[in-house]
Amino acid sequence: MICALCPRDCHAVRTERDGGGVCGMPSRAVVAKAMTHRWEEPCLTGEHGAGAVFFAGCSLQCGYCQNRAISRPGGAWKPVDTAGLRGIFRDLIARGAACLDLVTPTHFTPFIREALRGEDWPLPVVWNSSGYEKVETLRTLETLVQVYMPDLKYALPGPAERYSGASDYFRWAAPAILEMFRQTGPYRMERGQLVSGVLVRHLILPGEMENTRRVIDWLSRTFRPGDVLFSLMRQYTPQPGAAGNLARRVTGGEYRAAVAYAQNCGITDGYTQDAASAVADYTPDF
Repeated sequence: MICALCPRDCHAVRTERDGGGVCGMPSRAVVAKAMTHRWEEPCLTGEHGAGAVFFAGCSLQCGYCQNRAISRPGGAWKPVDTAGLRGIFRDLIARGAACLDLVTPTHFTPFIREALRGEDWPLPVVWNSSGYEKVETLRTLETLVQVYMPDLKYALPGPAERYSGASDYFRWAAPAILEMFRQTGPYRMERGQLVSGVLVRHLILPGEMENTRRVIDWLSRTFRPGDVLFSLMRQYTPQPGAAGNLARRVTGGEYRAAVAYAQNCGITDGYTQDAASAVADYTPDF
């Protein structure tokens, strides 16, 4: 395939075995880890955890990535075929997973789409992505995905460029989230479980409070109460080689100010995190 799935538009040649482009991955899905994962939001974890499928590679490549062990090319993982990916889904269902949580799936969209079409899955399918998406790619997933869980990392081009090399991030993420909402409509819960809708995540970065406020501004202007869930994340953990503001954690004052700002803007549906979330334990052992 000549790849144009994501906003990078690198048009890399990706074959079933050989990777290319920013993500560095082949066209077949590469699964780095599959597990029942208890550290997603409560509405996704249920009794036994979310059925997380961590795909290798990423088209965004954030400098502070907590999953860098699998987001960069070079691992020893091998591509799976469609039957293999469906087998992973079935195993997670058999282990009592509350949902099928597809983590960083965008660069494998055509392959995942084929696997999902093969069966009537009994659990919500969650598209857990960076938010750096093309609307036309998302449209190919309509009816196959019940829950979209995008990041909204940046509303400002400065930090988007500094940390992810994507000054155009918000220009793509905003319409992508609107497309996700068009497909699912307002979020719907059953017995504490999110069965359809959009859950927007925002990871606060230390020293980047204006970016966080601008993200909240857009969400509060764009959606009404009851439309989407918002998860305001405090779990940023400095990665090796981090410098400047990124060499420290988010302070209590920064986080309290962000929570208050969201509440003052009328955003009350969703989740906050306590200080204990900013530890490496939240990152699976890859």
